[in-house]
Amino acid sequence: MTATQGASVQDARRGGGRAPQSARSVIRSYVALTKPRIIELLLITTIPTMFLAAGGFPSVWLILNTMIGGYLAAGGANALNMYLERDIDAKMKRTRNRPIPSGAVSPRAALIFGISISIISALWLGLLVNAASAALAVGAILLYVVFYTMILKRRTSQNIVWGGIAGCMPVLIGWAAVTGTVSWTAVLLFLVIFFWTPPHYWPLAEKFAADYANAGVPMLPVVASKATVARQMIMHTTLMIASSLAIIPLGSTGWVYGIAAVASGLWFGYLVIRYALRVRRGLTGKALGPMTVFHGSITYLTVLFVALAIDPFVTL
Repeated sequence: MTATQGASVQDARRGGGRAPQSARSVIRSYVALTKPRIIELLLITTIPTMFLAAGGFPSVWLILNTMIGGYLAAGGANALNMYLERDIDAKMKRTRNRPIPSGAVSPRAALIFGISISIISALWLGLLVNAASAALAVGAILLYVVFYTMILKRRTSQNIVWGGIAGCMPVLIGWAAVTGTVSWTAVLLFLVIFFWTPPHYWPLAEKFAADYANAGVPMLPVVASKATVARQMIMHTTLMIASSLAIIPLGSTGWVYGIAAVASGLWFGYLVIRYALRVRRGLTGKALGPMTVFHGSITYLTVLFVALAIDPFVTL
């Protein structure tokens, strides 16, 4: 390093400045605010729901406009979540490199960005899809930002249970985008994701329990015994499978979905029960295998909704 470069670095440190970012890194930081990996679940659940609601392939423009609006809504909610939880993110190893705690994006800029794309999402869906989908998207944003992030997250061990309602909204948005309303089939799909969320997220919280404890977030694996968490995971998984099977008698689905719902439900149920048995044996860490359940939950949801997407196009 030259003397000039060293002086520049010292000046930046004294002034609290950061080295200039390239346009690509700035864009990457703002995209990261939307939590794109989480929004992958939006694609997994919304498009198949639209196929089922349409009984086939909806308009390409309808799918595209719904997905753009849905992404903006979820991304806006996630950016606002990061703004409100920037103190927690800075304390956790898993999240300390996110855009705000790392300094890549200022809190003020993240707040403006989150509010802006949330408003754009409502206008996009309202103007290019329909009023019902726009109203549901606004509801999802408020549920995630206010109900989950501001009220539940720091106050109750059941935060992810009730806060997970926001993550269930894409199926209602997808159904409403096609039909302009919500049916019992859509409600049951909502319940599948609602009951899926705890056995999906609690294993992750188990792995990072020390992080959550350090940040003062009362996730269930932080404040309850592993046995209690395992019992609740079994309960939610049972209700999830029951909800997935309850869709079949409504007549909206065929044999492809039926086979997938039974097979994937039994498989994921096995993973959760095996986890509970390992807890009972006193296993910990990798031997307990919480991340096997976490990744298995993603596979379960993917298989179920892919079958849902294929089902309308397959007849005996």
